[in-house]
Amino acid sequence: MTDDPRSLTDAEWRERLSPEQYHILREAGTERAFTGEYDKFYDEGEYHCAACGTQLFYSTAKYNSGCGWPAFTRPADDDVIEEHRDVSYGMVRTEVRCGKCGSHLGHVFPDGPPEQGGLRYCINSAALVFTPDTD
Repeated sequence: MTDDPRSLTDAEWRERLSPEQYHILREAGTERAFTGEYDKFYDEGEYHCAACGTQLFYSTAKYNSGCGWPAFTRPADDDVIEEHRDVSYGMVRTEVRCGKCGSHLGHVFPDGPPEQGGLRYCINSAALVFTPDTD
């Protein structure tokens, strides 16, 4: 992959991603609740951006929020996520995007576990690739 994935054309993204991934990552779509591969998945490892491979979340930050999408309390590092105001569908939310390629991942809400910072990163499974721990 190029060093700067933000320079990829729309056609290049379409070649690299499945139709579902393209819709979610590049068109800010979403998968139906409770249908994603990682919703009820709790293996130990790391979650990476499906578009560019950037490490986004550790499994230690994943929890069962009951929202229907994979939920995390924090990103792997502060600079791997960008936040943007989202006023679509008559709601005011905070969209989260990959800090490297700008792909849409999901949203962050202030209703996560208080003892872990109070945030819930609600992320589409199709926006993620899981890498298991090897030790």
